[in-house]
Amino acid sequence: MRIKWPVMALIIVLVILAFYLLWPLASNEFDIHYDEKAIAEKNEFLSKKTEQGSVSRPNIILITVDDLGMADCSLYGEGNIQTPHIDRLGAEGIIFDNAYTTSPVCAPSRAALITGRYQQRFGFEFTIHERYLHNRLEYFGFNYFIDSYPWEPRWVAASPDQAAIEKQGLPTSEITLAEYLKKEGYLTGIIGKWHLGYDEEHLPSNFGFDRQYGFFSSHTLYAYEGTPGIVDLKIDADWTDPFIWSGQRNKEHAIYKNNVKIHEEKYLTDRITEESISFMEEEKNAPFFLWVSYNAPHTPLQAPEEYLEMHKDIQDPVKRMYAAMIHSLDDNIGELMNYLKESGLDQKTLIFFISDNGGAEYTMTTDNGRYEGGKNTEFEGGVKVPMVIKWQGVLDSGQRFQPMVSSMDIFSTSMAAANTIAMPDRPIDGVNLLPFLQETVDGEPHEYLFWQRGISKALRTNEWKLLFNDKTGDQLLYNLKANKYENPDELDANSDIVHQLKDAHASWQLTHAKPLWPAVIYYIAEKDGKEYYFEQ
Repeated sequence: MRIKWPVMALIIVLVILAFYLLWPLASNEFDIHYDEKAIAEKNEFLSKKTEQGSVSRPNIILITVDDLGMADCSLYGEGNIQTPHIDRLGAEGIIFDNAYTTSPVCAPSRAALITGRYQQRFGFEFTIHERYLHNRLEYFGFNYFIDSYPWEPRWVAASPDQAAIEKQGLPTSEITLAEYLKKEGYLTGIIGKWHLGYDEEHLPSNFGFDRQYGFFSSHTLYAYEGTPGIVDLKIDADWTDPFIWSGQRNKEHAIYKNNVKIHEEKYLTDRITEESISFMEEEKNAPFFLWVSYNAPHTPLQAPEEYLEMHKDIQDPVKRMYAAMIHSLDDNIGELMNYLKESGLDQKTLIFFISDNGGAEYTMTTDNGRYEGGKNTEFEGGVKVPMVIKWQGVLDSGQRFQPMVSSMDIFSTSMAAANTIAMPDRPIDGVNLLPFLQETVDGEPHEYLFWQRGISKALRTNEWKLLFNDKTGDQLLYNLKANKYENPDELDANSDIVHQLKDAHASWQLTHAKPLWPAVIYYIAEKDGKEYYFEQ
């Protein structure tokens, strides 16, 4: 039987359409290649050990928490959650009222924190992505048939293939704080979340860390799902939550100790504290650098039953769980502080506390108080974070520092405290805060702070903040000295300031490397009844 030509034409059209929709987008054009010359120069520099002499060097502890916004602790009086142990750390040290991370998402923020350099200098502009669009059908399906708001798939003509995805991470040519301090004789450890790459060449052991406990990706389970005494809560309204749970404790979401996968039964926040104390107890006779990298209160939502019971007055089950997780986190930070005091280590230890970005409003756990936006946005709610420094006997306690500071300053302040210097001809963007905190110099640490993720751009001075978007043309200008909550927009009356700020941002962009991998999605934030797009 002959097929009539209209039917044949329809079949041909359907076949072509199927090829068009299902043709793989994965491409080797995103292969990642690091600068071999820079790697060789780094290795040569690090191989030259310095003379220790009689220089007294403090222990250095960097405590990071994950997605803890300004309203998620009681340091700033912005929310209802009480964190007495974090407050105690602030009272014994110096609280920063205008501290910022270099990105409103975890991985790029951590890359800058641990290197002291804007992540755009080495192509870490976007967060590490475990998955990209496979084909056009997937794009159309997500865009038109799945309610993913406030997320919107970003159309790309090509995506990284699996080999390129697995190589995403901190470039091996970069030098971390751990590597610099190890060169000076420090023993180094990271306990908790890494999120700077998970293939073999990107593990913490290849970036100066002698000891490791924790996981390598953006998230993991706090305990195996269904663990007795631990309550699990999945968020129906959060489009990202099924993805978070799907990782379970597999592959890069597993728990590792010195790169060996282990079976961990206990609640992870507690275990991070226990492993941190164990490290300090074993290494207390030599200078050490310890990165205590809590993943709380990042999703998935899991908490011990006894902590949920303490917050049974909170009716919303998601917010009750969130409060319980932060309560557990705060108690664990209290345990760390108690150990340092009881062991006498607090007399010779420089301590930093900071969140890697603002609170994640899309998870329905937090609203960042009166701050706009949240994680994934360059609004204040996404990049302004809690930060404390304590150095007993060196820095006066009970202070509040008003000028803006950056998470990168932790690197430079630690380097100064350890009496070491960075590799020559390698620009460092962080500032040593010690002279400003001790009031031995005039002025402020930074003239500008900058942000960029593709189309999403922002910068601020100690007075003004400008946000602008290359895709939509949106521009917003705020006087943060007059109103720290980004209201009202003062764009129309200050065109000269807008030009000055955009020129400064353009000059800063000249220092950028090309992003090593592309963005994958847009995040949409509403402000004053208008939608704003941010790329990641």
